[in-house]
Amino acid sequence: MIRALTLALIGIGALLIALGTADARNTPCSQGKGGIKACQNGKFLCQDGSISASKKKCSR
Repeated sequence: MIRALTLALIGIGALLIALGTADARNTPCSQGKGGIKACQNGKFLCQDGSISASKKKCSR
């Protein structure tokens, strides 16, 4: 019983980590760009000053 509960908790923890990682990969201005700073002409302006290559469009 305790062994099954421990395995279930480990599985839930791994799932939560995987979901958090997947979300980070699909965010404009991720991977070292510092996140979104602003929206400029429908494109994401990143904290590092670059424009995101994302195909998603932003609105003000």
